[in-house]
Amino acid sequence: MPRPRTHDKALRLKLLDRAGELISADGPKALSLRKLAADAGTSTTAVYSLFGSKPDLVNALYVEGFRRFGERLNAVARTGDAVADLVRLGVAYRASAQADPHLYAIMFTRSVPGFEPNAEADRLARATLEPLEDTVRRGIASGQFTDVAPEVIVVSSWGLVHGLVSLELSGNLPPKFSVSGAYEQALRANASGWLK
Repeated sequence: MPRPRTHDKALRLKLLDRAGELISADGPKALSLRKLAADAGTSTTAVYSLFGSKPDLVNALYVEGFRRFGERLNAVARTGDAVADLVRLGVAYRASAQADPHLYAIMFTRSVPGFEPNAEADRLARATLEPLEDTVRRGIASGQFTDVAPEVIVVSSWGLVHGLVSLELSGNLPPKFSVSGAYEQALRANASGWLK
């Protein structure tokens, strides 16, 4: 009698990455559990065993994207200089999007119609912005940033980073735009604009 396959963390991550790639490349209709299982060299039973249903799989994609994103932002060492720290967080944001572009759209664009993250996934997504919020609050408290509501700086900084990264990932930046240099310049200009 053959040994049963182990439905372990490695298989789970392989399935999540492949599911994200399918959605990213061909849209949400391309996500068939049967195709996903075949692409990953496993059975549909394994997919159901690990995720439950297709909506649960999409929720797991969302959670995995934010888990990786949160790890990368939390790994950014803080210098105590709010401008430098905002730039460093923005660089980590871009690196995360580049590392997992197949998850980025699921995380931020609602690329799967009708998908709503469950409460736990929503909490995780919101928690990933804590390093940014903490940096802004510290910058305001230390007097480095102007005394405005922290969410004004948080949302404008996030919006700039998200917009540039989204344009880059979708191939919509002008051909002569040097992302590597201009990206950090834009982040620094934004952060410096909040100086007191």
